[in-house]
Amino acid sequence: MIRITLAAILLAAPAYAADSKEDSCKYQGQVMAAVQTARLDRIKEADVEQHILASEPAWPAQYSKAIPQLTAHIYAMKRRDLKATEFGPLMEQQCLESWDQIQAMKQQLNSN
Repeated sequence: MIRITLAAILLAAPAYAADSKEDSCKYQGQVMAAVQTARLDRIKEADVEQHILASEPAWPAQYSKAIPQLTAHIYAMKRRDLKATEFGPLMEQQCLESWDQIQAMKQQLNSN
């Protein structure tokens, strides 16, 4: 399920030439972790983006565009599942593993 979300986010995000694969995946993992933390802290779904942005996150601003999609994904899950798994590192790992495939998909979409 997280792979589908990951692919959707990576495909929707514009390419940032300044960000390496490692940096991009790290930032995506940080965004996912922030959303998961907000859910575990019982922040209302409608307030998550504002809550996270108010904390002045360390990632570049363009990565904040993924917050609404990740919020919908995380808030659809049971809290007990969120307590059992850290989704930030998982997302970072899956991003790194899927990077080349997703970049090829982006290129194919852009050429059409």
